[in-house]
Amino acid sequence: MTITQTIDIPADRRITVPREVPTGKVILTFTPAGSGKKPRMTEEEEIEWINKNAEWLNKEAMINLSFQVPLWEDEEK
Repeated sequence: MTITQTIDIPADRRITVPREVPTGKVILTFTPAGSGKKPRMTEEEEIEWINKNAEWLNKEAMINLSFQVPLWEDEEK
């Protein structure tokens, strides 16, 4: 006999076993339902996003590069 029931796991991780589940030795299998996140972008979507946000990405890159310091004394300018 197989019983399938979808439940929401509460924050305290305590669940109540339905009465339909027989007493005795039982195998419970837990499968995460997924996080609801959008699947990864396709390569075309990624290129489109980069092109759409190129100005912002370049600005962020320049800001991050401004935080770099020379690692060795002979690199100081």
